[in-house]
Amino acid sequence: MTGRAAGLLLHATSLPGRFGVGDLGPEADRFLEWAQNAGATLWQVLPVGPTGPGESPYGGLSAFAGNPLLISPERLAEEGLVLPEDLAGAPVFSDERFEAPAVRRWKEALLRQSWKRFQRGAPPVLRGALEAFRASADQARWLPDWALFAALSRRFGDAGWIHWPAALAHREAAALEEARRDLAGEIAYEEYLQFLFERQWERLRAQARHHGIALLGDVPIYMSHHSADVWAHRELFTLAASGMPETVAGVPPDYFSETGQLWGYPLYRWEQFGRDGYAWWIARFARGLRLADLVRVDHFRGFASYWEVPAAARTAVQGRWVEGPGRALFDALRQSLGGLPLIAEDLGTITEDVRKLLAVTGVPGMRVLQFAFSEDDSPHAPHRHPTNVVCYTGTHDNDTARGWFAVLPGGQRRRALDYLGGDGREIEWDLIRAACESVADRAVVPLQDVFGLGSEARMNLPGDTPGNWTWRARRADFTLERAGRLRRLIEITGRLCRP
Repeated sequence: MTGRAAGLLLHATSLPGRFGVGDLGPEADRFLEWAQNAGATLWQVLPVGPTGPGESPYGGLSAFAGNPLLISPERLAEEGLVLPEDLAGAPVFSDERFEAPAVRRWKEALLRQSWKRFQRGAPPVLRGALEAFRASADQARWLPDWALFAALSRRFGDAGWIHWPAALAHREAAALEEARRDLAGEIAYEEYLQFLFERQWERLRAQARHHGIALLGDVPIYMSHHSADVWAHRELFTLAASGMPETVAGVPPDYFSETGQLWGYPLYRWEQFGRDGYAWWIARFARGLRLADLVRVDHFRGFASYWEVPAAARTAVQGRWVEGPGRALFDALRQSLGGLPLIAEDLGTITEDVRKLLAVTGVPGMRVLQFAFSEDDSPHAPHRHPTNVVCYTGTHDNDTARGWFAVLPGGQRRRALDYLGGDGREIEWDLIRAACESVADRAVVPLQDVFGLGSEARMNLPGDTPGNWTWRARRADFTLERAGRLRRLIEITGRLCRP
């Protein structure tokens, strides 16, 4: 995508629909049509991998697999893999919140029914497609480990792999071979789920192209300790002989927390990656770019230097900065991928080494308007923006524009109103206008701001907070009036283009 453009931020789980969680079905198509009418040419989603407790897409269970929750029941029915009566009998779920336990139970039962129908009588073309998927070199690096990991996780009640029998936790060859034999049926089922996800995602990408919309994916920097990748590649992570983390990831005190953020994810042994030319990272970004047209790199500053916290620490305050892989990683990525179609999440404590890494890679960073009014002449204020950035009103970690403004301290509120020139009654549209007017090449707006929603629609409050990642859009909010209003702003600020 070249030139000025505008996009919308909406995670796939937040799409409307009657099955309790957003998915890759007809509602995604309707959103793409609405987004096109609104003048958007970019759709940014959060990571789409399988999630664990808390449902955070940034603490995923795999760097490569897709989330089975995103599989559309309606698309399954279209292919004869479930019956219409299976969908007619679905429970009545909330259309405003993703209620994970109930949704997971129902969807797992539906997917099991689908697998049985597939085994009994799937058409030859579908059977051939599944076999081709299993045999593909694109899946060879991750699918066998993921399918075995997922099958073992189910056998052991989703307990962390560290609590599995020692021979399996430590991946002794004989124990793995026995598990593959004993769990052959479950492994085949997990491969089938990934086949369904891939099939439906490819269809969604084709629809996005049809509507002139590029997909912006997201690669989290860290992996959950209980993930297929940490279990399968222990040598790449800072684990003790027991398998428990020695050091974990976080960030020092910042805008979101006085004691910093203690994420708890194991850190990387970067020297190990360098020995094979960063093959795991190359495969990971190649996977991200198979699913999307460009990729947002979460916590980019961690590649320059990262905050290392002892695993036993109670807060992130006890951490220290450690040098990351820097340019070597991105040179390897550029050489292998033929370019760097990336966007860097360069928020937080940004030091000179981060700025130098951004400059040498040429990857655009981010500016967030909600951060623009805490001081005069903030680098997040539109008059300070360079062109090679993406301007946001807010991100998935921010409150909505209305929620943010409602609790903004008096001095910052006055500065915001003076700068934006409004009276605050439609602060979300004041910010949307400022984002569109910015010289930044791309402007991205969370859908909640287009809808004028308050804090009840916040996606995430950083930290272990109940209710994170559960917000869902209502179909009634996708009005032609809102689409037209956004389109007019995008048009008059020179962002009405096609990728």
